[in-house]
Amino acid sequence: MTASQTDPTAGPAAGTVVLVHGGFVDGSGWRGVYSLLRRDGYNVKVAQNPTLSLEGDVAATKLIIDAQSEPVILVGHSYGGVVVTEAGNHPDVAALVYVAAFAPDEGESVSTLIADPPPGAPVPPILPPQEGFLFLDRAKFRDAFAADVGAEEAEFMADSQVPWGVEALSGTISEPAWRIKPSWYLVATEDRMIPPPAQRAMSERAGSTVVEVAGSHAVYVSQPAAVAGLIEQAAPALAGARG
Repeated sequence: MTASQTDPTAGPAAGTVVLVHGGFVDGSGWRGVYSLLRRDGYNVKVAQNPTLSLEGDVAATKLIIDAQSEPVILVGHSYGGVVVTEAGNHPDVAALVYVAAFAPDEGESVSTLIADPPPGAPVPPILPPQEGFLFLDRAKFRDAFAADVGAEEAEFMADSQVPWGVEALSGTISEPAWRIKPSWYLVATEDRMIPPPAQRAMSERAGSTVVEVAGSHAVYVSQPAAVAGLIEQAAPALAGARG
């Protein structure tokens, strides 16, 4: 439990968190995590990235970071992990948190990371590109992306998909922030978009502190308490950055 949960007179946690969404979705999926962190005294901002190119998404995320007066914890889900890996080099980023996310190394991209899936790994139901954009097959969306999300909410997510620009998948990392910043990683063990073995391999390579949660790729929607709890584990890094 945090101080604000155990002591009603406790002041704000004096920490800032920036949440970065992935492909096919927007920042509204963070609502549950946002509410829990706000309840615990955190200042929380949600990046609304266009997901047209990695360069553009990094620039949009840095705009949010620049607007903060304190060091931040930068959190990325799925493709958002690529964004935070590059944007995390911003001097005001104290720590990185990956939530069922890609954590690429120098020169890697989503395209290179998904090029050689583990044997037997489920294949995400990505439809052929349309005018340079990608969508998930609506009929297979819940099973692949949000199996532990309620049927009505998953249906809304499927029908409100954000077109993901093909160019964003080929954006490569120039310098992975996890090499110089502490990181935490939530492995979703029932993920059918990014195979759990791949998540474990990336988190191990990054030297992340890891927790595993029995959840789908949309674990940030279905289990916001687990995600918020991991983010709060990174809070001590903020004090170190201020020091």
